[in-house]
Amino acid sequence: MTESIENKIFEKIKKAKRGALFFADNFVAFGNIDTIYRTLNRLVEKGELDKVTNGIYYRPQIDKIIGKITPKIEDVASAIARRDKAKIVPTGDYALNRLGLSTQVPMKIVYLTDGSARNIKVGNYTISFIRTSPKNVAAIGKISRLAIQALKSIGRENVKQHEIEQIQNALMKEKVSYLEHDLRVAPAWIKEIIRHSLEKLKQTEQN
Repeated sequence: MTESIENKIFEKIKKAKRGALFFADNFVAFGNIDTIYRTLNRLVEKGELDKVTNGIYYRPQIDKIIGKITPKIEDVASAIARRDKAKIVPTGDYALNRLGLSTQVPMKIVYLTDGSARNIKVGNYTISFIRTSPKNVAAIGKISRLAIQALKSIGRENVKQHEIEQIQNALMKEKVSYLEHDLRVAPAWIKEIIRHSLEKLKQTEQN
């Protein structure tokens, strides 16, 4: 019975591309959860999977030069959000880093979420999901939502002109429709920063 479950799980894993993330819950149709965990851990021992953290596994990508490639923090966070049907937004020092406003990668990666609050250890990093109101995760643009959170982290009184210009330049890579949406959900002082990029982007598209 256990061997049959292992075969079923392994077949499902093999159909996924390298770099795919799996949750133990993905395999509950094949047996009880304790058996699933034992099977997944055997596949880790065989090198077919890597364990990211408790309950989350990874089919490793292999680079010819550097060997195994570990999953990106944002990929792990996004996978958890998809599973939980939750929205997440990077915030704090991580948002600043993603926008190039800081060279430091924080050891604690903070996401706002409308889902469950939790802390997850991934290697040397901790992913912290902080529950917030839906309006704080309403932005949809990958760049514009980072910009909103980065500016909130810096604060209206502390933000410098060169930081505003750097953010506005980054916003030029966002989709117009996303900027239009996120302009409506941003705080008033941040709206003006986004509006500058939106108007400039529209002019560029018209020329």
